[in-house]
Amino acid sequence: MNDMSNGGEDRRIHPGSGRRKAPVFPKGRLLRDPEREAVAKLLGDRPRQRDLLIEYLHLIQDAEGCLPSGHLQALGEELRIPMAEVYEVASFYAHFDIVRDGEERPASVTVRVCDSLSCMMAGAEQVIAELEKAAPDGVRILRAPCMGRCDTAPVCEAGHKHLDRVSADDVLKTVAEGHLHPDVPSYTNFKSYEKEGGYSVLKQCFSGEKSVENVIDLLSDSGLRGLGGAGFPTGRKWGFVRAEAKPRLMAVNADEGEPGTFKDRYYLETNPHAFLEGMLIGAWAVEADAVYIYLRDEYPAAREILLKEIAAVEIAGLADYTKIYLRRGAGAYICGEESAMIESIEGKRGLPRHRPPYVAQVGIFDRPTLVNNVETLYWIPDIIKNGAEWFASQGKNGAQGLRSYSVSGRVKEPGVKLVAAGTTARELVEDHCGGMLDGHSFKGYLPGGASGGILPESMADIPLDFGKLEEHGCFVGSHAVVILSDKDDMKDVALNLMKFFEDESCGQCTPCRNGTEKAVKLMSDGVWDPEMLEDLSCVMADASICGLGQAAPNPLRSVVKFFPEDLK
Repeated sequence: MNDMSNGGEDRRIHPGSGRRKAPVFPKGRLLRDPEREAVAKLLGDRPRQRDLLIEYLHLIQDAEGCLPSGHLQALGEELRIPMAEVYEVASFYAHFDIVRDGEERPASVTVRVCDSLSCMMAGAEQVIAELEKAAPDGVRILRAPCMGRCDTAPVCEAGHKHLDRVSADDVLKTVAEGHLHPDVPSYTNFKSYEKEGGYSVLKQCFSGEKSVENVIDLLSDSGLRGLGGAGFPTGRKWGFVRAEAKPRLMAVNADEGEPGTFKDRYYLETNPHAFLEGMLIGAWAVEADAVYIYLRDEYPAAREILLKEIAAVEIAGLADYTKIYLRRGAGAYICGEESAMIESIEGKRGLPRHRPPYVAQVGIFDRPTLVNNVETLYWIPDIIKNGAEWFASQGKNGAQGLRSYSVSGRVKEPGVKLVAAGTTARELVEDHCGGMLDGHSFKGYLPGGASGGILPESMADIPLDFGKLEEHGCFVGSHAVVILSDKDDMKDVALNLMKFFEDESCGQCTPCRNGTEKAVKLMSDGVWDPEMLEDLSCVMADASICGLGQAAPNPLRSVVKFFPEDLK
């Protein structure tokens, strides 16, 4: 018998009967008009494209100081993206602060202090401790991974302003003064670069004076290789992408997050047009419909420079055949891996892809994509202008070309050292860095940043080039050289690096996600168990999806192999 006490409507639930009415409002959180209006105003007339999700999350974060739930919901509606996708992307990146209903917003000023190796060696731990005690209300202190300023350690970022060789007093003074915007250094702008002959090579490509085949042959003969870490021959890569079906795209990896590396930032902040000309030549060679520059969020000054100088290039008509998009990272080291970078460019979490297919075949939006890093492209105009032999002959000890070594640590004159490829660590210390710091003796060095392992001073005469260090379980990678001294405990060095990998693991695969966490626990014990650590290292190196997990054990393996005295 039906219950007719409420207008005759049957309120009983019969599975599958279809008689229960749907609710007249959406389930879950209700979007409020002020939230919808605020996000619509922020987006303005910008296109509502799925791949722009991270860019629009930055818009909200910059305007609000966080990502309120309501704004995220409104952004999802604007872009027609499920809330689950908006949240999973926003929560993946370290520089986004999600604030749910009822939660307090973060402090109005965020100070990030680098706790990666070079900064920790320079006293960052003391700076962090002092700031945590003295920071006023409205200021929060966070530990942060490498900021690409290892030569001026210790470093912090207050708001969007970087402070070099910093003390706690420096930070507190800067915060009190409120000067929290990036300082843009002096650099060669478009007018000056063109006046000095810049873009002449690109114009020769346009006029037909240089053919694509000629340019690719020049790059191959010069020995130029990918200088972001992998070292793949540049001419061959361009040829592979050009052989794929159209339409094609190009991506620039400007997300140098490897601890110890800062050379790309140096070139972006001093001579950006040498890089931009090389990039445009690459886009011309592979006939890329668009170029996506993926710049790490820790480089706000470089971003301001690129926004201004890309506009100048476009106004001059030098990029009419392609479109240039500047995309902003959000604090994820894994996005330096090319397929993770492409996922991020598409507005997703930066999870590395399984390969094959390779990005040269299936890259951005499933199109064939040329990926080069900043320094690789920086050398393109000079190589074409001066010839392959000019570049190749610059190397030594069997290496070809010039190299920009990022040198930091226990030396008197750290910085970017532009010298012959194949230079040794000892030569960098003695001939280009003014020697060791007073009171320090050369003990060891990282030849290729956090991933490249650690070698003892007795092996400091090996040429720092691709293929020279692999037999010792190390590699040169992005040419980030960190010099260690007798004041450094190698177990502490390796633990610092493993903590970095633990924090930066994307979590996609178990060997890396759980392996780095387990390694940190085992390495934090007073006495290491080399056999157990080696078993764990084998699993991580052999079974991880990408280079992060595969290379994470290199430092601890190096300590066990080359510094047994530090294990006691």
